[in-house]
Amino acid sequence: MEKIIKDFTKGPLFGKLLWFSVPFMLSNALQILYSLVDMMVVGRVLGSPGLAAVAISSQCFVFMTMCCTGFCTGGQIYISQLLGSGQRHRLNETIGTIFSIVFLFGLSMTLLGITCATPLLKLMNTPAESFKGAWQYMIVCSGGVLFSYGYNMFSAVLRGMGDSRHPFVFIVIASVLNLLLDMLFVVVFRWGVCGAALATILGQAFSCLYALYFLYRNREAFGFDFKRSSLKVHGAILRPILALGVPMAIRFGAVNISMLFVVAMVSSLGHQATSVFGIGIKLDDMANKVAQGVMQALAAVVGQNYGAREFGRVKQAVVYTWLITVSIYVVYTLFLVFRTRAMFGLFTTDEEVLKLTPVFVSAILWHFPALLIMKGTNGFINGIGNAWFGLICAVLDGFVLRVVCTWFLGVVLGMGLYGFILGYSIAGYGLALPSLVYFLFFPWEKRKLVTE
Repeated sequence: MEKIIKDFTKGPLFGKLLWFSVPFMLSNALQILYSLVDMMVVGRVLGSPGLAAVAISSQCFVFMTMCCTGFCTGGQIYISQLLGSGQRHRLNETIGTIFSIVFLFGLSMTLLGITCATPLLKLMNTPAESFKGAWQYMIVCSGGVLFSYGYNMFSAVLRGMGDSRHPFVFIVIASVLNLLLDMLFVVVFRWGVCGAALATILGQAFSCLYALYFLYRNREAFGFDFKRSSLKVHGAILRPILALGVPMAIRFGAVNISMLFVVAMVSSLGHQATSVFGIGIKLDDMANKVAQGVMQALAAVVGQNYGAREFGRVKQAVVYTWLITVSIYVVYTLFLVFRTRAMFGLFTTDEEVLKLTPVFVSAILWHFPALLIMKGTNGFINGIGNAWFGLICAVLDGFVLRVVCTWFLGVVLGMGLYGFILGYSIAGYGLALPSLVYFLFFPWEKRKLVTE
């Protein structure tokens, strides 16, 4: 078991956090590479209509995946607090419960995605020339979403134990396969947007199956025996995991639902505006998800130290996270400002799309300070298990500020594309500022462990 489980409650913290974060950051970067490769290949082969199709439908797939990620993060926090409080003997029934619930959730989301693809794409104002490709992408990805759920589930359990290296290996496998299959299906076979979606799902399927094989082969060190009798839901464990996972799933889902509204408003401006927004958000996601890797590592580190009641190390970890992530955002901002056309030009040669890139960049820069704050405070809130506070902030960010600000600036004030993007950007402060106040001034040390 010691080969997988790592102890963050003792010794110098900065180096441990940094090296634990690196596989998270690389894993997240490779996950974004999935959709970037899809958009890059499709944009070059099919032009801006195909690019808009991937931009719209992939956002729906992200929503489906993030709902699972929220629940799996709850399981990760529960496991990290179990280990920090010395309750390793409860791992088998905990992992069995997580596996069973995520599998059922994945089946439900598959059915939902397939049956709701057409009305959802219509609701998002999908341009007529992009509708068929967007529908194909949605159907294929919905059919394979269970593999994405499996990867997220296996990775979350390992990360809760302090192992970030093997989840990185799993996503490397998926990314390489996705790249190769994209070239084969889209460029050689000319399967269009459907081929890009199929490449994504097959890459994730192989990664998920390899992860399952790895965990079964190392089941003794993993802490789960894979017996049929263990694959069941334990009520005493399900309740605290749901108390963590459901608010986090709603929280992640709320932000992504708001993104669907934003995409719908941008789509009303035509496929060129949709394309530049889709490319820009994916480029933005690259920096954001790399920084989010530090946040995910922080949640596990905080979970262990909070379970061990090492509150000073909890505060240190948050400050160290800010120091690491500020460098990520500074470097990305410099590239975005000074190499704008080159970055967007990787995806399209459409001059009408490229002319809109300064509009995107000038508006999106406003949200980087908020993202920086959130990488520390969100990881902290997740780690201590205060899922409901995070949910309230996310609802404020997603359902209230993001939709209202985007609509008010873009439609009411008539600022168009710039207003839509600016509203999306400034909404993040609705989550960043309350969470910062909570970390700095509230007596969070008095909270009970979720495992008690």
